[in-house]
Amino acid sequence: MQDLLDTVLPVFGLLILGWLGGKTRYLPQRVGDGLTDYVFQVAVPVLIIDTLARAELPPVNPWGYWVAYFAGAGLTWLAGGLGAYHLFRRSKQEASMIGFTCSQSNTVFIGVPLILRAYGSEGAIPLFLLLAIHLPLMMGVATLLLESGATSEGGNAWMRLAKVGRVILTHPIVVGLVIGLALQMSGIHPTGLPETLMKQISATASPCALIAMGLALARHGFFQDITAALGISFLKLIVHPFLVWVLAFHVLSMPPAWAGVATLFAALPSGINGYLIASRYGVGVKTISSSVALSTGLAIVTVTLWLMVLGVGK
Repeated sequence: MQDLLDTVLPVFGLLILGWLGGKTRYLPQRVGDGLTDYVFQVAVPVLIIDTLARAELPPVNPWGYWVAYFAGAGLTWLAGGLGAYHLFRRSKQEASMIGFTCSQSNTVFIGVPLILRAYGSEGAIPLFLLLAIHLPLMMGVATLLLESGATSEGGNAWMRLAKVGRVILTHPIVVGLVIGLALQMSGIHPTGLPETLMKQISATASPCALIAMGLALARHGFFQDITAALGISFLKLIVHPFLVWVLAFHVLSMPPAWAGVATLFAALPSGINGYLIASRYGVGVKTISSSVALSTGLAIVTVTLWLMVLGVGK
């Protein structure tokens, strides 16, 4: 139990400190904005480059790993969207956005520090490989669905989609993944001063990300559209990881650490990208922001339970 607490408490403890700093206004919101930019644009890309440059990639493509995670994500997205449309009578665009929020994990701010702490170097490769696909695929599909229904917005839809594609391809995390994989495949491993600088920057990724996420939660609040937010949180924290757990451990074949990373990745709370896209399109902003905050708060309990199921920290 002590090992389990040693895994969970440092992660969520920093998040709570950030939330307290924001609620008491000891840390102004500009601190959170600055930390967010630093984490996205510098710390996590460098962490990814440093990890992948030294990694040993699997000799064969782990198809079971991809299927287990994205089948679970797709089914959860579908359930969330249909529930929002038929039960909560939301528009098709908002239902799409809610489905996305049910299945899109908070990978950078919580996923990277939590999974690396839980699985160490053994979990780094499956984590960053999944991160490489998760970000462009999930955001691309969400944007496509929203753009297809954006009939009231001027301009050509394909031009807007092309712009979104460029944004994704130039995203610092995607760039970091490309550079890291290129270094790994070429056999180039940074040494000396570059290696030292990368290690120092990489070490700042987790604490800065968690403090920034806590400040974001203090800004957006927990209790807007609470019934829908609870439904989204249930699908994200319970249904999504359960589906992935069944597929990864009981249907498909993969190393135990890979199955554990896929399940824990799915067990993460809703990601801040859902709020960012909702704000961009003006669709379900209150519902999505509340869901991100509420699922993150509840994840302190549910992630601990999933770590127990996975046997981490026994």
